[in-house]
Amino acid sequence: MLFFIARRLVIMVFALFIVSILSFAIIQLPPGDFLTSYIAQLEEQGIMHTAEQVESLKEYYGLNDPLYSQYVKWMRGLLKGDLGRSLRWNQPVKDLLLARLPMSLLISLCSFIFVWAVGLPIGVYSATHQYSVWDYVFTFVGFIGIATPNFLIALVALWVYFQATGNALVGLFSPEYMMAPWSFARLVDLLRHLWLPTLIVGTAGTAGLIRTMRANLLDEIEKPYVMVARARGLSERKLLFKYPFRIAINPAISTIGWVLPSLVSGEILTSFVLGIPTIAPIFLGSLMSQDMFLAGSIVMILSSLTIIGTLISDILLAWVDPRIRESV
Repeated sequence: MLFFIARRLVIMVFALFIVSILSFAIIQLPPGDFLTSYIAQLEEQGIMHTAEQVESLKEYYGLNDPLYSQYVKWMRGLLKGDLGRSLRWNQPVKDLLLARLPMSLLISLCSFIFVWAVGLPIGVYSATHQYSVWDYVFTFVGFIGIATPNFLIALVALWVYFQATGNALVGLFSPEYMMAPWSFARLVDLLRHLWLPTLIVGTAGTAGLIRTMRANLLDEIEKPYVMVARARGLSERKLLFKYPFRIAINPAISTIGWVLPSLVSGEILTSFVLGIPTIAPIFLGSLMSQDMFLAGSIVMILSSLTIIGTLISDILLAWVDPRIRESV
């Protein structure tokens, strides 16, 4: 098992290196650069510029350097914990992310817990009570959750809450706690606002997990080994969780690597609608202005979440499934 984890860690480091190259290259694909967008904005405001000023800006932002030189500079800083300087915000990328990333990760973590705490038992119930009234209800709700965009659910939720209370539930803090130091009262206020983005961001993941778990468990329940175990007098609960559940959960565990980045990306439009200061607004702005260091760092973070999630999936699969442990 330890050799299995060590091998996965080595693969993860190599994958992160490849992802860093791809992340930086993708940001550079659109024509032009940050300076092109910046000069266009100045011209729209009626601010004129000279060729000397443009050249000075290129030198200041390091845009005259070849792409490989810009990438090496970015990677060298990345290994030292320096993500570069945001061209648009004129601030260190690390400071921008430290101010917003914790809220994004908090929402994603709470949504992840919500997805598994709600989706897993409902999926098991739907499979063991196939074609019951509640199975039809959960199936209908699951399809609605998968088909409805998160931002639309957020808009509807805000409207319903406003109609019911007369207040707008936006942001993660009330105005009086926005800049207040951390205290128990501020934590309670955070929890009062946190449930809505958690519910909205986790809706699609919960619906998908319900459908996945239901389908996998139904396949296993119909297999001969389950019928033989039932014929030997094994109780339904013990039979369910000892055999088919442990096999049916494997595909769900294997998708954890996709769930982590999808939750972060799923809260992008939700954060705009709910007015939450996460990395979503600055990520979209960095892509539109071609802020290569900020956008590349965020893409790198999302990619790292995918790779870390895949590592977690591999370890959990080896722990849950004896067949994988024996093959290691």
